[in-house]
Amino acid sequence: MRASGILMPIFSLPGKYGIGCFSKEAYKFVDFLAEAKQKYWQILPVGPTSYGDSPYQSFSTFAGNPYFIDLEKLIADGLLTREECDRTDFGRREDDIDYGQMYISRYRVLRKAFANVGDAKDSKFDAFLKENEFWIRDYALFMAIKDANGGKSFFQWESGLRHHEEKAIEKFVAKHADEIRFYEWLQYQFYTQWYELKAYANERKVQIIGDIPIYVAEDSSDVWAHPELFQMDEEGNPTAVAGCPPDGFSATGQLWGNPLYLWDYHKKTGFAWWIQRMKKCNELYDMIRIDHFRGFDQYYSIPAGSENAVNGSWEDGPGLELFTAIKDALGELNIIAEDLGYITDSVRKLVRDTGFPNMKVLEFAFDARDQKDSEETNDYLPFNYDKNCVVYTGTHDNETLRGWLGNITPAEFRQVQNYCDEKSRDYGVLTDKLVRQAQASTANICIIPIQDYLKLDNHARINMPSTTGKNWKWRLQSKQLDEMTLRKIRTLTRIYGRG
Repeated sequence: MRASGILMPIFSLPGKYGIGCFSKEAYKFVDFLAEAKQKYWQILPVGPTSYGDSPYQSFSTFAGNPYFIDLEKLIADGLLTREECDRTDFGRREDDIDYGQMYISRYRVLRKAFANVGDAKDSKFDAFLKENEFWIRDYALFMAIKDANGGKSFFQWESGLRHHEEKAIEKFVAKHADEIRFYEWLQYQFYTQWYELKAYANERKVQIIGDIPIYVAEDSSDVWAHPELFQMDEEGNPTAVAGCPPDGFSATGQLWGNPLYLWDYHKKTGFAWWIQRMKKCNELYDMIRIDHFRGFDQYYSIPAGSENAVNGSWEDGPGLELFTAIKDALGELNIIAEDLGYITDSVRKLVRDTGFPNMKVLEFAFDARDQKDSEETNDYLPFNYDKNCVVYTGTHDNETLRGWLGNITPAEFRQVQNYCDEKSRDYGVLTDKLVRQAQASTANICIIPIQDYLKLDNHARINMPSTTGKNWKWRLQSKQLDEMTLRKIRTLTRIYGRG
């Protein structure tokens, strides 16, 4: 069935208090999607962000980001006053996120709300804790211990706490029970508000596409509480980490630093942790995009302590066995395989064997370095698509279409003009033409970043890989989602049979 949707991170939503969240603006965006006849809203990972503010580096693979809790709802519940929120500095710009200020201010306000809960019994809260006991206690403990250690990585904690020793944990819990409960309460608020928003979207026939990283962060509750899942030595230090080999973009490759999975252990447990993870994701989202899917076929292993990715090696991943175990345990899940980058025949076979739709990115279709017979070999040109795929003009890691058009080579620009049958050099005109190419393609699903419908330049770019300090900050302004934009999206959707 042909359908389309929009890529828009939660944090990029407009609204008060410094960051996009589960506020009335989120509900308005769902209404916008429904009126524009969009079936999908794709978001980025929703976990609590760590250093660098990337949603792909989270303190937990199961927890939600407390920044997304709607303060207006806490005001309505009597846990905060409007004056407390309005006089708090969450950052001075409405089109940008100040994460440093957010870390200080958001938690200060949330702690006030928690203090106002008091000791009142809440059966729904207790039921939530019981339902999520396989991860939430470890996460809340991890965050409370981190706070007590000034935010230091768990590798720098005193030995008993670092190694999750029972006596040390009991001693800490006795002293910091309220702090632990605060982090549990934050998750209760996050999940409650998210499920309400998701239900609202589903009622309006809008499905949520969630996004999960293949790896977890090194400094995370996952690694701290379950080192047996990862390639670690006896002291609990990683022996190998994730990354990408050297290529035309980087002579030294990419050193991500995430701990690698000990796949032999996962196989022995019947992939129990992965099944738990996918079960939770299936509750959070209607469709799951798995980042760096090729890592399940083969992953790039870099010796821990390396300065770059030059001396890494390719190792075999779990392959189809993992997804067979997930299917046996959970049934058919709606999964998108992110298979971008250097893809081998064995990766292509794994994608085919799973039956998952893979990804096509239109910005990758006009590469001057592949001019020689590119029309026959470039998988990203629309006429080469299989129906079982998801087409994007670009992803969160790419430039906006308008920004990209201003940075490609003259040969690539001519390629775009020729493909779109458009002589104009106007970036806005060509952006519209490329969006039409994606919508008109044979791909069953078409996802367009909202920036490309709005023809925004690279000031609206979400992320520039391998850089820090300026990413994950862009926010939409309410006035940008006007009636003209809605009608344009709805018209394109109907013309190309995706309504």
